Amino acid sequence: MTWRRVLLLSCLSAVVLLSAENRQKLRADELRREYYEEQRNEFENFVEEQNDEQEERNREAVEQWRQWHYDGLHPSYLYNRHHV
Repeated sequence: MTWRRVLLLSCLSAVVLLSAENRQKLRADELRREYYEEQRNEFENFVEEQNDEQEERNREAVEQWRQWHYDGLHPSYLYNRHHV
């Protein structure tokens, strides 16, 4: 009977160790996933800011070009817009 108990205890301890290892691996995977998600979100925000700044610079450049080349004969383009 004692060898059965020893075998049972050794099997149970092995299962407990595997369970603990699996929990550690799952936690590490979760932390890694959170880290990469945060990095991706930061990069997406950075790209969005860069695009917004580029659009603003383009808008300003077009506005300056229109003001420079306005001949005064026609109403300003601001008054001819079909949308607001």
